[in-house]
Amino acid sequence: MTDLPTGTVTFLFTDIEGSTRLLQEQGDEGFRSLLEAHERLIREAIAKTGGEEVRTEGDSFFVAFDSASDAVHAAVLSQLALASHAWPAGGEVRVRMGLHTGQGRLGGDSYVGLDVHRAARLMAAAHGGQIIVSESTYAQIHDDPLPQVSFSDLGRHRLKDLAQPERIYQVTHPELPGEFPALASIDAHPNNLPVQMTSFVGRERELADGIELLARTRLLTLTGSGGTGKTRLAVQVAAESADQFGNGVFFVPLAPITDPDLVPSAIATSLSLTQLSGPPMDHLKRYLSDKELLLVLDNFEQILPAAPQVAELVQAAPSLKTMVTSRAPLHLSGEQELPVPPLPVPDLMDADSPESLADNAAVSLFVERASAARPDFHLTVENAPAVAEVTVALDGLPLAIELAAARVRVMSPEALVSRLTDRLALLAGGARDLPARQQTLRGTITWSYDLLSEPGQRLLSRLAVFVGGVAIPQAEEVGGPSDELGIDVLAGLDLLLDQSLLRSPADSDEPRVVMLETIREFALERLEESGDAGEIRRRHALAYLKLAEEAEPHLLYRNQVRWLDQLEREHDNLRAALGWAVEQQETDVALRLSFALWRFWQIRGHLHEAEERLADALALQGGETRSRAKALEAAGGVAYWLADMERALDRYQQSLDLMRELGDQAEIADALVNLGYPYAYKSDNDVKRADELFIESLSISEELGDQAGIAKALYGRASARWIAEDWTGARQYFDQSLQLFQVVDESFLRAWALYMMGNVEIGDGQPEAARPLLEEGVQLFAEVGDLTGVLFNLDLFIALALQDRQGERAIQLLGASTRLRESSGAALADLSRRELPGLEEVLDRLGPDRVEELMAEGQAMSLDEVVADVLTE
Repeated sequence: MTDLPTGTVTFLFTDIEGSTRLLQEQGDEGFRSLLEAHERLIREAIAKTGGEEVRTEGDSFFVAFDSASDAVHAAVLSQLALASHAWPAGGEVRVRMGLHTGQGRLGGDSYVGLDVHRAARLMAAAHGGQIIVSESTYAQIHDDPLPQVSFSDLGRHRLKDLAQPERIYQVTHPELPGEFPALASIDAHPNNLPVQMTSFVGRERELADGIELLARTRLLTLTGSGGTGKTRLAVQVAAESADQFGNGVFFVPLAPITDPDLVPSAIATSLSLTQLSGPPMDHLKRYLSDKELLLVLDNFEQILPAAPQVAELVQAAPSLKTMVTSRAPLHLSGEQELPVPPLPVPDLMDADSPESLADNAAVSLFVERASAARPDFHLTVENAPAVAEVTVALDGLPLAIELAAARVRVMSPEALVSRLTDRLALLAGGARDLPARQQTLRGTITWSYDLLSEPGQRLLSRLAVFVGGVAIPQAEEVGGPSDELGIDVLAGLDLLLDQSLLRSPADSDEPRVVMLETIREFALERLEESGDAGEIRRRHALAYLKLAEEAEPHLLYRNQVRWLDQLEREHDNLRAALGWAVEQQETDVALRLSFALWRFWQIRGHLHEAEERLADALALQGGETRSRAKALEAAGGVAYWLADMERALDRYQQSLDLMRELGDQAEIADALVNLGYPYAYKSDNDVKRADELFIESLSISEELGDQAGIAKALYGRASARWIAEDWTGARQYFDQSLQLFQVVDESFLRAWALYMMGNVEIGDGQPEAARPLLEEGVQLFAEVGDLTGVLFNLDLFIALALQDRQGERAIQLLGASTRLRESSGAALADLSRRELPGLEEVLDRLGPDRVEELMAEGQAMSLDEVVADVLTE
């Protein structure tokens, strides 16, 4: 893209009037032809006048000019060309145009700021064939007129962006129409909608939904937690819908009112009905009975008992509509609720590019408000990651983002990130013309908290111990019984959801609630003040220990995906529980929890975290012998997958010693198998000692009649044969173990047995026999999200690609393998990888530049894409 002008810039917005009608009348092909001609004519005019096309969307143009005179010239040339073009019958294209001159401030690859929105609103107020300009554009060019161009003063107007009214001018030319209907401004209809000092940013989808819902319902309630921008959205929906209400649109501020009986009086005041005869409600019903009117009732949550009065008004006035903002729905018949969630936040993986962030609503809002606070602020490569991190840390909450953006007057986005550990203290000092509760984030949350009953407040504070959300069973365990809490937990959750202090994620496959981090920080303060924090954190840890131990037996068997996904969903809570146990030196809880989670950590690629957390747990003193033995087993397993065989031997040996003390034969058999693997894989490959341990384990399991134990021991013996390159023996034992894994339904080791059998076939020079085994195995690994399993299989698919002379694909898969190895931490793959015949030849033939390109392509592949690639091939 050519560099866009900055400094003083004139913005031109255009779009086709009645494009939907043209599409219906002309059909797809006909409309496409009209659109192409329209675009060509406008682009020719832009090229002649030096404009820079910022973007096109559908049938609209957004163009920037260094010169206001050039911008007006471009608009006139465009309209002349459109007017003289030979359009088909019934297919005349009429374009409305608006121009405004202001500050050209860039955010990513486009402009930000109030001036851009002002230009767009001017265009929206115009009619097809009409050009209108703001007072600032007129001031730039009226002393330097264009040939045959003049201006008509259309008077002062307030546009639908709800800013202060300003004088607007129409551009006239002798060859263009000069008479048009009145501008489509908000002032064309009676209203008292408040002037907005900032632009409307980031709610395009909710705005469209609100307009659509208001068109087909008589009571629309916008709900959401404090600071989500319900009021600003409601006012904008009202402005955009004003032409539907012949008797006007009226805003009723209810925040100062705490007595429900005063609501009719507040409505009457907003309607300027000061001379009331009789009770206010009776007078309102008479006045509104024949009115086509919209009432915007703002901040209803503290006067919810007044809801029946709203229903009474709607019943009495057939053409009346009401739009309510509230943190809780009114629960009236016919009510349509429109939840107003926080803004979507960016993916921090893409946060280093201003271009990739420019379209994100939360980032756009931050940049707009930061630019207003400091005019030279714009999104750059240097500050983009910090801006993205700020919006994520603030949950996409508009009020919080606006308060943070105002801080760029005195600190950089990078400094904001470092200070956000105490959000509530940092985010103060909002605009003084806002209500006091909206001048700080703490104020707006306190407003909601104070409206709760004491049991509701108590439950909210207890739920603050959960990190990243909570499922119903754990919420009940931590919340406590109703006689202690003062409310049933389920009823309390409904209450908090109703008040928008909790959210229920739409993408969750289980009943679950989530608390915004900004609200959670406030609730944690209340928990600490209550004196219950210690007990509640203990309940939290025990609840997640219970969940982890319930999941652990299923992680290698049928339904493992469900349990792995559940642990993934609760990972932050599990981390918090383990952190508490270590901090409080609750040794047994820490040991049991770390063991229960280790297979999850290994399968889902969290090995380095597992290593650290197990070390912390094992460093604690005391604990039950069995708990320590199992935690040592887990630590040995993690060390094994990290290819640290000496440490694996040490941990596994300690675990075996403790199990011998306990005399549990099944556990001893399992520990013997575990100990055999590091002997087999350590640098000097003591296969003989490994096989002795596998044989001892096999003997115990056969005596116990433990089919799963027998299968594991046979698998161990097969692995030892494979390391010794005894293909016949390895194939025999793997085949036996695979059959037993099928019987006992252990899908984890079944997938590994398929992989190892494929390995044997490749080692024995039978690659085509290996392929179906590997395909079945990699599919099993992919189904459970086992990064390590996919990684190991991938190395064999690379060997097959090299053998099939698919050199470029092999290098691409090698790139994917490199990324999986880094993300999973499974260094064990390096020990099991065999030589890749033909790799050096391919590297030499392709050259370093092409190899680097292919490796980068592979590293960019997702896990699903990698699996799809190898299965398709």
